[in-house]
Amino acid sequence: MSNSITVPRSTEPDQGPVRRRQWGAERRSEPLSIVHPTPSNRKIALGRLGIVVTVLAWLTYVVTTILRQFAENPDAGFRFQFEAVSYLIVVTFLTFSALMYLLARQGALYRFRDHRRVPRGELDRHFASYEHGITVLVPSYAEEPRVVRATLWSAALQEFPDLRVVLLVDDPTNPTDPAARGKLEATRALTVDIEASLIEPAARATQVLADFDSRHGAGSTGAGELPALIAEYEAAAAWLEGMAESERVDDHVDEFFVDLVLMGLARELRLTILALNAALSQNEAPEPERTRELYLRLVRIFTTQLATFERKRYASLSHEANKAMNLNAYISLMGQRWVEEKAANGTVLRPAPAGGPADLDIPDTTYLLTLDADSLLLRDYCLRLVYLLESPGNERVAVTQTPYSSFRGAPTRIERVAGATTDIQHILHQGMSYYGATFWVGANAVIRKKAVEDIVEVENVGGFDIKTYIQDRTVIEDTESSVDLGSHGWTLMNYPERLSYSATPPDFGSLVVQRRRWANGGLLILPKLWDQVRGRRFKREPVLLREILLRVNYMASISWASFGLLFLLAYPYDSRLLSPVVFLAALPYFLAMGSDLRDCGHRFSDIFRIYGFNLVLLPVNLAGVLKSIQQAFTGDKIPFVRTPKVKNRTAAPGLYVLVPYLIVAFSILTLVRDTSQGHWGNAVFAGLNAVLAAGAIRAYIGIKNSAVDVGLGVLNWLYVKPKSVPTAAPTIPAREEGDADWASILYHGDRRLNRDMRDGKDRRRRASVR
Repeated sequence: MSNSITVPRSTEPDQGPVRRRQWGAERRSEPLSIVHPTPSNRKIALGRLGIVVTVLAWLTYVVTTILRQFAENPDAGFRFQFEAVSYLIVVTFLTFSALMYLLARQGALYRFRDHRRVPRGELDRHFASYEHGITVLVPSYAEEPRVVRATLWSAALQEFPDLRVVLLVDDPTNPTDPAARGKLEATRALTVDIEASLIEPAARATQVLADFDSRHGAGSTGAGELPALIAEYEAAAAWLEGMAESERVDDHVDEFFVDLVLMGLARELRLTILALNAALSQNEAPEPERTRELYLRLVRIFTTQLATFERKRYASLSHEANKAMNLNAYISLMGQRWVEEKAANGTVLRPAPAGGPADLDIPDTTYLLTLDADSLLLRDYCLRLVYLLESPGNERVAVTQTPYSSFRGAPTRIERVAGATTDIQHILHQGMSYYGATFWVGANAVIRKKAVEDIVEVENVGGFDIKTYIQDRTVIEDTESSVDLGSHGWTLMNYPERLSYSATPPDFGSLVVQRRRWANGGLLILPKLWDQVRGRRFKREPVLLREILLRVNYMASISWASFGLLFLLAYPYDSRLLSPVVFLAALPYFLAMGSDLRDCGHRFSDIFRIYGFNLVLLPVNLAGVLKSIQQAFTGDKIPFVRTPKVKNRTAAPGLYVLVPYLIVAFSILTLVRDTSQGHWGNAVFAGLNAVLAAGAIRAYIGIKNSAVDVGLGVLNWLYVKPKSVPTAAPTIPAREEGDADWASILYHGDRRLNRDMRDGKDRRRRASVR
C-alpha cells in the first residue's frame, strides 16, 4: 500500500491582528504533566497541620478576643456588641471557606498519591471487542469558526470504537448581517470538512486491518508481521505531523492544539513504532491478539462520524436561549427516527412510521460527552473515562470528567491570573471527589445516558413534549444537575489527570460576563441539596458531614465571601476586635495556595495578585448574588449570557469599572483615618487593600480602558431612544376567501380570543342599538 496520504491543510481566512502580549504576561507555554506528581509525605503532613492550625486559631480568637471582650466589658453598648457579633460572623464564614479549601486540597493530595494510571495494554484489551458508542455534543453559539474547528478536531481524533461528534449550532438560522451569515456558513461546513479529511486515513487503516485478519486466518503471525504494522504507524504519525505543520499558529491556544492534540498523538504513535522496532531487532513479536489491537487502534483514531444539528430550524423543539436546552433538544431526539413536517409556524418533527422513510435518523449511544466549543481534549480522554465508568464498583457513577485546566502562555495579565485560579479550581474539584462531593463542572464530561434519563422532566409546550435532562432554571445548569443526579441515587467522579483544557477570558469585559454568571444560582440550588440530604438519610444512606460542608461551601461561598469582604472594607470595626490570631487562621490558606500555584507552574507571589483580582471582581460577584436573590423572589429565569471569545477587547459595564476605583479611594480614606487614630491593625488592612486593588486596576482593567468603558457607560445611560411618531390605526381591508391563510387557520384554529368589534354584525353591538 502506498505510504502517501493526503494531509488536511488549514484554509482559515486571516483572523485580523493578533492580540499584543502585555508586560507581565505568561512566558512559558509548556503545559503541565497529564499525571499529577506524587505528593511527598511532608506535603501531606503539612496539609494536615494547616487544617489543625486553622481550627485552633479560630477557637483561640473566639475565646481570647470575643469572649474576653464580653467578659471584661459587661456594660458595653449595643454598637460594640453588634460589631463584635457581626465581625465574628464574618471571620467565621471566611475561616470556614479557608478550611474547606484546605480540606479539598488534602483530598486531592490523597488522590494524587494513590492514583495509578491504567496501562495502555489494559485499555486496548478492554475495548478490543467493545460495542457501545459515545456521542460528543459540542454546543456552539456565535463562536469563531477557528475556535470550534480545533475543538471538533480534538474530539474527532479521540480513539473510541463507535464515536459520533455532533456540532449543535444555536445561531439564528437565517441571519441578515452578511458577516454573521458568513460565519454561520463557515461553522456549518466544519463537520463536513473534517469528515472529508479523515476519509483517506480511515479507509487505509480499515483496509490494512482487513488484510491482517486475512493473513492471520491463513496462519501468518510472528515477527514477519511487524514491518507492515510499523509502516502503518509511520504513515499515521506522518499524517498527524503533516497536519500540524500546515496549521496556522496565531496564539497560545493554537500552539497548544498543534503541540498537544496533534503532535501529542503523533509522539505516542512514534513511541509505539520504537517498541515495535525493538521487538523486530530482537526477532520477537507481540501475540496475534495484541497485534490486531494495534491495527484496530489506527482504525479507531481516524474513524469518526460528524454531523451538524440546528434546533432552531424546528418549531417543535425548545428555543430557550441557553446551552442546557441546546443539549436537551438533541438528547430528546436520540434513538428515534423523525420526519419533517411543514406547519404554519415552521417545520416540526414527527416520529417516523415503523419501516417508513425518515428525514432524521439519530442513533442512540450508551454514553454522552458534552464539550464546550472553546475546550480541547487530549488523547485517551474517552477511553480512560469510559473505562473508569465501567470499572467494578462504579455502576452508579453518572458523570465523570477531568476538571479543565488553563492554556499556558496567556498573552494578557488578567488571562494569566484567571488561568491561575482555574488551575487551583482543578485541584479543589479533584479533592472534592475524595469526599464524595463532586460537582459537574460543565466544560467537558462523559455522561451515562440512562442517568440523565432518570432525571428528565417533561413539559408540554404548545402541543409538543419538551424534555429537560439538564436543568436550565439557573445559569449554572451543571451544578443543579449534579444535585438532581444525587437525589436519584447517582454519583459523580473526577478523573485524577489533566486531560482537558478550556479558554480563559482574555480581558476584563469578557471576564465580567463569565464571573457574574458563575456567581448566580448557587443560593437557589441549596434547598434542593437539603432535600437530597434528607432523602438519603431517610433511605439510611450514609451522608458525611464533610460532604455536606464542601457542597454548601461550593454553592454559597461566593455569597458570604463577597458580603463579608464588603463589610470589612466599608465598616469601621472597633480595633479591639482585631487580633494577630485572625491572620494566623488565614496563614495556612495562603501558604497552601501559594504552594499549589507553584506546583501548577505559576508564582508563589500570585496569591497577592489573586487577592487584588478578587477585589476588582467584588462588584461582579455581588451582582451575581443579588440576581440570585431577585430570581428567588420573582421566579423569573435569568437569561444565559455566553462569555465573549473575540480577538478584540470586550467593553465592561461602567459600574463594574468604577467600583474598584471607589474601593481604592475608600481604602485610602480608611488608612488615613485609622493612622491618625492609632488603629494600626485596621490601617494595615486598608493600606493592603488600597495597594492591591490599585495594582489590579492597572494590571487587569487598564487606566485607558477604564476611561473608555466608563465613558461608554455614561453615554448609554444618557441615551434615550427616540419616541416613535404615533400613526393612525391602519384600515383593515375586507379580505376575500381567496386571500386567507388557510394553512395557518387550520393549524392554529381560532386565535381571536376577544370579540371582533370591527363591523356591525357583532351580536352585542346589535343588542345595544334599539
